[in-house]
Amino acid sequence: MKALFLDVQNPKDIETAFRTASKGRASAIVVLSGPVLRTQQKQIVDLAAKNRLPATYVRPEFVADGGLMTYGVNMNDLYRRAATYVDKILKGAKPADLPVEQATKFEFIIKSESRQADRLNNSS
Repeated sequence: MKALFLDVQNPKDIETAFRTASKGRASAIVVLSGPVLRTQQKQIVDLAAKNRLPATYVRPEFVADGGLMTYGVNMNDLYRRAATYVDKILKGAKPADLPVEQATKFEFIIKSESRQADRLNNSS
């Protein structure tokens, strides 16, 4: 397996990245997080389906827009944990004295009835 990193700095780069992936005969893609990717998630999901590229995303919102699957940190859990930090700080704790924590809850969601799954199943 060979990994190919395709940098997307603005919305115009998205279609270029998919063309490059298709020309490079990519068998799947992993869509990471970033402001451009988050604001263009429907376009990304649609292009993945159009190019018949199985895709996994780090945010569940991509699956809600028709993406195939997601694996990433459970954001609701992170928000709850952040609230406990705020509570401790408001009660007088010094931020520098609070321990750094890593995420402990992750989500793996596969949406079998996605536009992408439909395209992949009908490609034979």
